[in-house]
Amino acid sequence: MQNNFPIQNNENEVTFNIKEKIEVYLTHWKWFVLAIVFCLSAALLYLRYSTPIYKISAAILIKDDKKGGLANELSAFSDLGFMAGVKSNVDNEIEVLKSRTATYNTVKELEFNVRYFNKGNVKTGEIYKKSPVHVSFLNKDKKFYKTDTVFHVKCISSTKYELLDADEVSQGKFSFGQTVKNPWGNMVITHTVDSVPVSKKNTIEDVIVKIIPLHKVAESYRLKFQAATTNKQTSVIALSITDEVEQKGIDFLNTLIRRYNDDAIEDKNLVAKNTDLFINQRIDSLTKELSVVESSAESFKKKNGLTDIISDAQLFIKTASEYEKEVITTNNQLNVVNYMLDFLKKSSANDIIPSNLIPDNADAASLIEEYNKLILGRDRMLRGGTDINPRVEVYDVQIEGLKSSITKSLNTLKSSLVITQKNLQRQESFLSGKIGEVPRQERQFREIDRQQKVKEALYLYLLQKREENAISLAVTAPNANIIDRAYGDDIPVSPKRSLILLAALILGIIIPVVIIYILDLLDTKIHNYKDIEKLALPYLGDVPRSETNNELVNLHSRSGTAEALRIVRTNIEFMLSQVQPGHAKTIFVTSTVPKEGKTFISVNLATTIALTGKKILLIGMDIRNPKLDEYLNVPSKGLTNYLSSPGSDYDNYIVKYEGFEQFYIMPPGIIPPNPAELLMGPKLVDLFEKLKSEYDYILVDTAPVSLVTDTLIVANMADAFVYVSRAGYLDKRMLAVPHTLYTEGKLPNMAMLLNDTTSEKGYGYGYGYGYGYGADIQKESSWKEKIFGKR
Repeated sequence: MQNNFPIQNNENEVTFNIKEKIEVYLTHWKWFVLAIVFCLSAALLYLRYSTPIYKISAAILIKDDKKGGLANELSAFSDLGFMAGVKSNVDNEIEVLKSRTATYNTVKELEFNVRYFNKGNVKTGEIYKKSPVHVSFLNKDKKFYKTDTVFHVKCISSTKYELLDADEVSQGKFSFGQTVKNPWGNMVITHTVDSVPVSKKNTIEDVIVKIIPLHKVAESYRLKFQAATTNKQTSVIALSITDEVEQKGIDFLNTLIRRYNDDAIEDKNLVAKNTDLFINQRIDSLTKELSVVESSAESFKKKNGLTDIISDAQLFIKTASEYEKEVITTNNQLNVVNYMLDFLKKSSANDIIPSNLIPDNADAASLIEEYNKLILGRDRMLRGGTDINPRVEVYDVQIEGLKSSITKSLNTLKSSLVITQKNLQRQESFLSGKIGEVPRQERQFREIDRQQKVKEALYLYLLQKREENAISLAVTAPNANIIDRAYGDDIPVSPKRSLILLAALILGIIIPVVIIYILDLLDTKIHNYKDIEKLALPYLGDVPRSETNNELVNLHSRSGTAEALRIVRTNIEFMLSQVQPGHAKTIFVTSTVPKEGKTFISVNLATTIALTGKKILLIGMDIRNPKLDEYLNVPSKGLTNYLSSPGSDYDNYIVKYEGFEQFYIMPPGIIPPNPAELLMGPKLVDLFEKLKSEYDYILVDTAPVSLVTDTLIVANMADAFVYVSRAGYLDKRMLAVPHTLYTEGKLPNMAMLLNDTTSEKGYGYGYGYGYGYGADIQKESSWKEKIFGKR
């Protein structure tokens, strides 16, 4: 029958003590030394065979619109404002520099996909620009840039070489400069070192040529390439790259910058050329359109009889005004003539006709003047004569004749004025029509003139921009100014010797710490008093690991185990101080599980007590799986035989052990079929009553308490219990068993004893023994013991 006890996890109750932790690690100092030596050796080996990596840097100044530069390729139209949103700034140019296309074209131009190596030279690596041979590939196509292959060039003489494939199988012998056909394309291998003696060419010119897919090379360089502004206030870009071959990095940066500027110039020129083409096309188109508009203006003026609308309108208005004045004058003159005719009809022969009313240039005016003179002359004659005076009659005839002439002349003048009036009125009407047409003509001509002016202005503007664009095309500047050309540091950025050695040293310390910590974390076994201290159980002490598995303490024993058992014996005496004199001090020894060494402790504790001269009886009460005969030479009959044989004498089953004066033993006897029932009988109680009066000490080796109830059945017969726990074997969670037994008082006067401990000073103690119920239970070594040895 197996007893059930609660298993508890006490790991969370452990308090941290830095001194103890350090001591735990210091006990394994050899492993720290070994790890440090190993890591430093690995670091030195890595530094010996690793290829150094160098950093190459350059700096360029971008002509940024935001910082005073003019990167707008369409600057010829900058005054129009419709391209104001197109800017060239530093962020955009950084992305252009870091683009896959820029990197791909750069490595393609430099032929970085073809690499040369000295055969067997691991340290120096690639022989960039120092290869004694050069391979030129002809008729390159897309297939070539995807090729991944290796071949060898072995120089035979100054004019001959042998071509080997990747497996060093000969593909033939060829002459330098000869075209060789192969699966990856035609190629020509030329000799580049003319000064090397022929006798040495075999060692110098044995070259390995590797062809790598171009996209892989480009991607590796793109990932290594860095571009960033030095600060936010400037448009300076710092370029850098790391490479195993310093010169390759320098060539890469310089070529990348050159290609960047070439591409920028090409883009600008492309825009300028397209702009020039556009301007010329528009000029040709505008020339035709302008000719059509000017022809329309010419036709309009011819059709309307115009030279200049404004001037003609002003002339028409002025002329119309003059005609209007002449019409008024003519009307006035016509009215005067009509008045004169009417006056002549009504006047008598003696009336003087007004002369100043008729224009001076008219014939009637002279006749009227002569008529008036005749009237005046006749009047003078009449004042001096009579009407019958012949001269008066002459005057009358003349006057009558002139009057008739005047009337005719006035009628003629009247007719002339009427004709003039009609002509003037007709001209006035014509001029009024002309003046009325002026707004319409002006509107129509303005439309034609507006088209002419717009097209003429655009024509002149495009002529100006064509000249500006031609100047821009002729003096296109690069987009970036080189501040620092690519240069490399003499000290490699990788590997950093001091940093790697320091890291190796730290790693050599960390690795053992981590391993020890993990193993300690996974270790659930008890090892020392600290593991059971928190249970607040009485503690007798620890017994170090024995040098042999069958050690028996005697008078001359000076081992650590013997000294520890003597200390335990002394501590037990304090525990048994309350036992009445005259009665044997009964000590039971038990454990939680088998193989914890309780029988070993029982035997050696009994011998230790026997050496003091006290009479002691050792009883083997572990009757299910007795182990007493592994340490002592005892008979096969014993306790079980006595308990199962009615009327037998117990003295027949007690033997005195040789070499000790007061050491007696009752063997466990044969294994009974009913151990528990046998121990529960009254005969065992009677036996102890008799034995207590005969011996000073009775030490009983009992069964483990977690497997069977045998020990608990006889626990009331003990004065004290020595509870053995084996270090490095018992699980910490199983400490709940002795803790429960102690707190419930099932094992009277119980005290813990830690067996098989290791010395802090490193003394080695060891023994092996077995304990099994039914199937043999073998102790499995922990990880820590496998690596660091037993504790």
